[in-house]
Amino acid sequence: MESKPVYISDKRLVFIDPLAHELPKPESNLFVERYFSFGSPVILGREAKNYRENWSEAFGREAELCLEIGAGNGFFLAGMAKKYPERNWLGIEIRYKRVVQIAKKIKLVGAGNARITRYDNWCLDDLFVENELSALYTNHPDPWPKKRQANKRILSTPFVNWAAYVMKSGAEWRIKTDFGTHIDTMLEVIKDLPFTVVGVSRDAHKDGFPWDKEEDLTTNYERKFIERELPIHALRLVRD
Repeated sequence: MESKPVYISDKRLVFIDPLAHELPKPESNLFVERYFSFGSPVILGREAKNYRENWSEAFGREAELCLEIGAGNGFFLAGMAKKYPERNWLGIEIRYKRVVQIAKKIKLVGAGNARITRYDNWCLDDLFVENELSALYTNHPDPWPKKRQANKRILSTPFVNWAAYVMKSGAEWRIKTDFGTHIDTMLEVIKDLPFTVVGVSRDAHKDGFPWDKEEDLTTNYERKFIERELPIHALRLVRD
């Protein structure tokens, strides 16, 4: 029996995925129509709830479900899906253009085990139930560096509480970020939650990541920091 649901926001935000003609200025975003007409591997945000507790249906098979939050341009999602074909890979992204770009990358590499859906990170409790995720990846989430912006950071107490709820026992959460405060926050927040710190790095490309290099991909965004000799912070957690 599923225990009491854990929500990311007390406000219970409602995600809306309007059709092109329902937008104020649909012509201002050339990717809106492409998003709605693309088909697989795109899962429309307005349809994503249908797969809650049954994501195997979205992939047409049973397999461990890995989730990337904020899939960006899709390099990591498509690459990891190609690298690990025995797993199901789902990406979350909010921008129409990025969703389309990610879908193109997935098709380009032939990763039939990957899907991308347009959804709001703060509403992800709509999509998953307890013990549903086998792995969680968060690569370079928005830093919101100013103190007054701290409540906009996704790596926060409410979100981490939710992650502990939807992740299976033994599931890994791997975080890469160029904003060290994210790691500081996570190490503080998880003290009272069922997570074990497997490893942490404050300059992963100099000192090494807390996971095998062969199990990861270096994204284009990450390369910008490598070229500028700026540190990438990394954190590896396991759900107890």
